[in-house]
Order: sequence, then structure tokens, then C-alpha cells
Amino acid sequence: MAMGNVDIMMVGRVGAGAIAAVSLGTTLFYGVSVCAGGILWGMDTLVAQALGAGNLKDGRHSLIQGIWVALLLIPLVMGIVWTLDPFLRNFGVDPAVLRGARPYLHALNWSTPALLLYFCFRRYLQAKHIVQPVMWTLVTANLVNLAGNWVLVFGHLGAPRLGAVGSAWSTFVSRVYMAAMLGMILWRKDGAALRRAVSETWRPDFGRIRELLRVGLPAAGQMAVEIGVFAVVTVLIGRLNATSLAGHQIALSTVSTTFMIPLGISGAAAVRVGHALGRGDASGAARSGWMALALGAAVMSAAAVALLVAPRWIARLFTPQAEVIAAAAPLLRIAAFFQLFDGLQVVATGALRGAGDTRTPMLWHFAGYWLIGLPFGAWLCFAKGWGAAGLWTGLSLGLIIIGIALTLAWRRTATGFAMVR
Repeated sequence: MAMGNVDIMMVGRVGAGAIAAVSLGTTLFYGVSVCAGGILWGMDTLVAQALGAGNLKDGRHSLIQGIWVALLLIPLVMGIVWTLDPFLRNFGVDPAVLRGARPYLHALNWSTPALLLYFCFRRYLQAKHIVQPVMWTLVTANLVNLAGNWVLVFGHLGAPRLGAVGSAWSTFVSRVYMAAMLGMILWRKDGAALRRAVSETWRPDFGRIRELLRVGLPAAGQMAVEIGVFAVVTVLIGRLNATSLAGHQIALSTVSTTFMIPLGISGAAAVRVGHALGRGDASGAARSGWMALALGAAVMSAAAVALLVAPRWIARLFTPQAEVIAAAAPLLRIAAFFQLFDGLQVVATGALRGAGDTRTPMLWHFAGYWLIGLPFGAWLCFAKGWGAAGLWTGLSLGLIIIGIALTLAWRRTATGFAMVR
């Protein structure tokens, strides 16, 4: 998320049109690539439960099959992204925004192979509790991205001044660096055992791939539902004007950043619940899930206070333009009301994933966003004239419903653990 925020801060010095182009391009790219990467979330369940049971060989086998899944997804994701152009033209996006978004999206698409391999390596490493090297890889990748933005967006050191497109190429370089570093870490931590595993079974194992897809496809569906609704909201706001879209992107980047902390806790919940179930510790699985929910709720409550108290100060971090700040501030205040529930839903999703349940989060995300939040928000935006604030109000309602529902779903699952024990 820091990479995306740096991109926006850099192009924010170019103008509202550049922010809008980055907003639309980034949202659409993530709407495809991250959803595809969600299929690899099946590794959380299979690798964590295998390692919890002490079956390291089976965990490595899931890694190899996860890499095969990532390789198969690369041409699919890139092909879908390339075909988005005509849909944007037909959807009525402001032509000025579209002129900047298209080349940005095309450049960003080349980072797909590195991004999907990074996702795969990261899932395996975190299931083995190897997380600090991942964090330092991301910290240094952000420095690479910052330097790349400075050179390519503004044309320093003799490079051409590429504006928003330069930001996309900087992201490409950063993602290649991330995948390469995690690959090196993986090889250093587990190289000898992985060489043996590859020599024994490097070919696709369609049985294991089916297991990964059985868990991963509903997780990917849930991500598609969630990211897809924000992509649709971004396109709808793109029909208003560039300033509204720039304000929306600042608000979206801010809440996506606060979301990263409970998302990390969610990943920890998936691993800890999976490890506990793998070793037959049902009460430990329940404790891990509830502790993760408490941590997520505490963090997001603090985030809500910050968004309520200092929305204009937060927006000013992204851009000095007064009209964009004025567009972003009310959206940040609305976002404050769903922070707690956003934290609850993502952590509960991780805990449920550790238990092998990815279908329940998918169904509740679909109902909360697409059946309730988006229709209500679109009605407020266009019928009632609330503009971008109307769409954000609808999203807030949807997230409140999803957060409550998935917390109750985890309660039912944890109670089931106790009954089995």
C-alpha cells in the first residue's frame, strides 16, 4: 500500500488528472490481478495445516503446485487487463481521465508475472513463520519505487518525463525486485529440501491443484466481490469529474492503508488457526481466532478516530490542491464509521480460512456489497445528488453488515471446535 500511496503523492504534484488516471488504472489492475492471486490463498490452509501436523514434505509439495497455479494465471490475468479498454470507453469514463489511465494500465500489466510469484512465495514463507525477511523486502522495495518515481515521473537524471506512466514502470521494477528477493529468501531458508522436493515431484499434481482451487477459488471470489465493488465505484465516480475521482482515490488509498494492519492480522489468524487444527488443538484454534479479532478491532478503532479528527490533514499528505482536499475530506469522515467493521470482517475471514471455510466470507461479501451497499450508494449518488459521498455511504452500510455477519460466523465455527473437542 505504501507503494501505491507514494505513486499518488508523486503524481499528485503533476495534477488532479494524473491522480485520476492512476486511481482508475490501479483499481482496475488490482481488480483482476489481486483477485487471481486470491486463488493462492488456498496455500494458507493447506500449507499451515500440513506444517501444524509436522508434515513438511506435504507443505513443500503445496508450494510447488502453487507455483504451477501462479504460472497458469499469468497469461489469463494479462489477457483480461489488455481487454479492458473498450469497456472503459463504453462506460462513459471522462475522456481526459481515460487518456491518462490507458497507458498507465498497459505499463502496469507487465508487472503481473512478478506479482503473482511474489504472492505464492509469500504465502509459503508466512505459513512457516518466516515474516521478518518479507517485511524488509517490502521496505526496501518501497525505496526502489520511490527512487523510480522520482526519476521517471519527473524526468530526473536524464530520463524522460513520463508522468503517471513513469509511476507504473517504477512499480514494475519494484515488483520484479520483490519476487526476486523472496525467491532468494525461500531458497536460502529451505533450498536443500526444496531441491529434493522438486527432483521428486516437479510436475503438476492435478489432485493437489484441485485442493488448492477448492479452498482458493471461493477466497478469490470473495476478493473479486470486494475489489470489484470498489472498481465499479471508482468507474462510477469517474463519470462525475476528475476532482471527485482524485478525492475518491485519496480516501480509498487511506482506508486501504489502515486496512493493511488487520489484513496482516488476518494472515496471522489463518496460519495460527491452521497450525492449531493441524496438530489437533481445537481450543488453541479458537483462542487464536478470538485474539486476532480483538487485535483487529483495537487497531481499526484507533484508525476511525484519526479519520474523524484529521481528514483534511490526511488528504493534504497526498496533494496540495485545495479542491481535491475538499473532495477527499468528507469521504474520509464517512470511512471512519466502517473502520471497526472492516477490521472485524477481514480478520474473521482469515480465521475462517485457516479452518478451511472460504465460502461463507464470499457469500456475505456478495450480499453486503452487491445486493445492499452498491445499489443503495448508487441511489444516493445519482438519484439523491449526494455524489461520491453517496457511494461511500452505501459502502459503509455494506461493510457494517459484513463485519457483523462474519464475526457471528466465526463464533459459530469456534463453538463447533469446542463441541468436537
